[in-house]
This record gives sequence, structure tokens and C-alpha cells, in this order.
Amino acid sequence: MKIIIVALSSQYIHSSLAPWYLLSSVRELNLADLEVKVIEGTVNENIRVLYERIVKENADVIAFSCYIWNIVTVTQLTDLLKSENRKIIVGGPEVSYCAEKVLRDNQSIDYVLSGEGEYPFSLLVKAFCNGDELKEVSGLSYRKNGRIILGEPYITETIPPDPYCEKYFDTLKGRISYLETSRGCPFSCAFCLSGRCGNVRFFPIERAKNDIIRLANSGSKIIKLVDRTFNANPERAYELFSFIIENYGKAIPNDVCYHFEIAGDLLRDKDLKLLQKAPRGAIQFEIGMQSFNEKTLEAIKRKTNTQKLKNNISNLLKMGNIHTHIDLIAGLPFEDYKLFRESFNTAFYLNADMLQLGFLKLLHGADMRTNLNEYPCEFSDNPPYEVKSTPWLDDNKIKQLHFCENALERFVNSGRFPLTVKYVFETQKRNPFDTLTELGMFTGVTSCSLNEYVDKLFWFFGQGSDVKVLRDLLLCDIATSVKSTALPSSLIVEDKKLRLFRRMLEENPETRRKKGVLRNTFLLYSENCGGYVDYDFKKDGKYILKKLNII
Repeated sequence: MKIIIVALSSQYIHSSLAPWYLLSSVRELNLADLEVKVIEGTVNENIRVLYERIVKENADVIAFSCYIWNIVTVTQLTDLLKSENRKIIVGGPEVSYCAEKVLRDNQSIDYVLSGEGEYPFSLLVKAFCNGDELKEVSGLSYRKNGRIILGEPYITETIPPDPYCEKYFDTLKGRISYLETSRGCPFSCAFCLSGRCGNVRFFPIERAKNDIIRLANSGSKIIKLVDRTFNANPERAYELFSFIIENYGKAIPNDVCYHFEIAGDLLRDKDLKLLQKAPRGAIQFEIGMQSFNEKTLEAIKRKTNTQKLKNNISNLLKMGNIHTHIDLIAGLPFEDYKLFRESFNTAFYLNADMLQLGFLKLLHGADMRTNLNEYPCEFSDNPPYEVKSTPWLDDNKIKQLHFCENALERFVNSGRFPLTVKYVFETQKRNPFDTLTELGMFTGVTSCSLNEYVDKLFWFFGQGSDVKVLRDLLLCDIATSVKSTALPSSLIVEDKKLRLFRRMLEENPETRRKKGVLRNTFLLYSENCGGYVDYDFKKDGKYILKKLNII
């Protein structure tokens, strides 16, 4: 028997961990005449190309890991792949809590595995090989004699098998890798599924340390820890942070970054003192705040000490060595437009490296979807099931929040306009939420070239600004971000002094342009000087700007 396990990521840069767990669980069976193979792809590939890749394997069983980002592609593939001689299995969070609906709506799918998949998948494979009864397979839903047999999502206290094998490392090829050192979550947030995975189980600490080293030497530069709340056990997290810091530049190459999802309010003084020692770029944090509204946090069953959270984030950012990403969710209960505005501005003024504005998604199995009377809202029927309106936010206000999100991503989070962002929000002290919402409405959400976007920024912020200062800041931002000498039309000033500046640079051996290196030169009128950028070297993700007082 031949089995193919298919994982479809959102982008090529992401690898997948789930299929390798399944592969490992089946290998532990030591069944004769059984071949199991993992195929990875992305949802951006042509569906026929994916189909041909899978069909070429001539497998008896095809299994898919299902998430909100790939479920549409998966169901399209199962319709193409189904034949009488081929069994199709799906599992993963997107199908675990709606197995009956999946089987009813998709006749091409034969089996749904709900919950943690390693042990149930191995039992199902064993049943196929030995002809065992399917009723013995935990978490399995399937059709029998025209009716659907449903199995409860499988949860266990056991530690899953080691997913890493030689083939995994062969296929990683420097992509983002994923590491799990625990399962379960101490929180039971109403919008999330992590709290439904049972009690938090921590894998052996030596296994976690070994995997930290293995992945660090795999060629992957970003290693994401998928633990739902990595510091749920503060002492254990402290030990692993210490291990990374102590081994960085030794057993761990000094260009590897570990990404953790943590609860910011659980950080202790001793944790912050330790993290100060982390080499710059070794560690980055993602901190999900969701909201600063106490009534909202209580309604979604999220326990957060908001004052301690704000203090800890501020202290992390002051250290300057740990990239910190914070999240807000729009559409939560009891948070109207005014209250969300307050949460947003509070989060913005923390000055995190990145602030993400996300929108509530009503996932299958989450309390907010199961109990719509308690959590009333309108949401999309299609993945990712995003909220459309709530009793506190009508559809028009939701649209306005999308304008804010668009401007936040393009203007702030893109990292292309740090000088202009600082000028707008620190020097001019504009209200972040109002400004970004208005900017998003002004620029629109449709795509445009970077130069066109800069032109729109210039005209939008030109009202009430010193246009010389604004023009120069935008010019410096764009020149250090993009390798190009073509300036946006709004920033171009015809001035013969520019020709003289270029000549002066070339006549000086210390500033002469290196052969083969592209250079951008310009005049900065607000500083009465000239500036230039050579596109040969970056520091902290930016090309280096140099200025000369020549005007």
C-alpha cells in the first residue's frame, strides 16, 4: 500500500510540520509492504499542476492537512482525485469540529480525522493494511451504509513522536521551520481552538533543546515555535531562553532567529533581565493582546493583566534587541468603534516593531461560533469566516477598520517610511487611528506602484505639514528602502544644483561612485544639503544614507 500525505502552505517560504508527525507515527508501526511519502506545495500553485504531482505517485491513500488558508484548494483537489480505488482522508483544525458537514458536502472525501492526528492516523493506516474494524479508530468520522458515523475529536496526554527525519531536512531548503515543545494552552479564549486541545503538555526539556540545535543547523534562518503560549510555564521558558542565549554563536549559528508566541503579562522581572542578554536578532516575540477593554477580555474568557502587559512590552522595546510584534482583533464582543479606537491608540503608542490589526474569524469549533446567542455577529460563510458586523460594529464601521488596517500595513508595518511615520505621529502628534483610517480611505485599498503610493502620501500629509520637510523625509525613506533612481513625481525638483552635487561627489576620491554600483543622488532642501545612497550594502534592512552640506 502506498500513502501520500499532502501539506499545502500559504507560501513557499513556509514549511509544514503536521505531515512529518503523521509520517513518523506510521513508521512506528513497522508494517511490511507500506510506503508513505510527504508532498508539500502551496495554495498559489496551479491546481492542475498540484493534481498531476499527486496523481503521478499512484497512491492508494491520499491524506490532507486542512487549515483555513488551504481548505478551498484541498476540496478542489479531492474532487479531482477521487476514484473508486483511492481513499481520501482529511484532518487538521479546519475539519476537526465540522466532520459531519465535511462528509455531507464533499462526497469525494472518505474519512475525517478530528483532533490530534498522529495516533488516529496510524490506527487508520493499520486498519487499512490489516482489515481491522474502523470503529476502533479514535477521532474517525466516515460513511457506512449511507449514514455518517461521527467520532469525537481525539485528545491525548501522550507526547507525539519526533517529526524530524532525514527526508524532512532534505526538503526544508532554508525555509521557515517550525518547532513544537508543548501542546495545549492555559487559556480558553472564545475565538480560538487552542484551549480545546486538552491540558498543556510539555515535551521533555532535553528533546526541546536537541530540536533547537537540530533546526538551527538545518539551513533554516527563522525557526517558529508553535507552542500556543510558550511561557505558560515561566521557569521552563526561562531555561529554554537561557539555552538559546548561551549557545548562540556556538552550537547555534549567529544568523538564526527564534520566533515565540508569548503572553506578555506572564513575563517576570528575571525573564526581562535574562532577555537583555539575548544577541540582537536571536529572539523575536509575538504578543497577542486582542483588546485593552476589560469587559471584552472577560467576555472572550481571556485573562490578562493589561497594565503589566503594557509595562512588559515597553520594557522589552527599550532593550532594543528583541523584535516585538503585537496583535489586536477587531470585532470582539462589547468593543464598539470608539472603544476599539482607544485600544488601537494604546497599542500604537507602545511603539512595537509591528502592530497587527486582525479581524475576528469564527472558526469551526470555537465558542464564538458554537454559541452565537452569547456572541452574536454576522460572518462570512467562506474561509476564513471573517466577521462582517456585530451588535457593536456595523458593516460600515468594519469597512472603516479595513481602511485603517490597509494604511497600517502599507505605511507603518512595511518599514519603508520610518522617518515619515515618526514625523507624522511624534512631531506632528496626529491621532494614529484617525490618521490611518483617513489615509486608507484617501489612498484606497487597491494595489498601486510604490511611487504612486508615495505621491498619495505626499498629497495626503501635505495638508498641515512643512512640505519641504515632508518631501525630504519621504525621499530619504524611499531612497533607503528601494534600489531605484526613479523618484516619485511629487518628490522631483528640477534644480541645476543637483548636477553640481553629482560632479562634486565624483571629483572627491572618498565619495566617488564605485564601479558597477547604482547610486541615487538628491537635494534635501529642509536641511540645506545633498544626499546620496549607494545600493551596495544594507544595515538593519536599509541602504545607507549619506549627507553632505554643500548647498
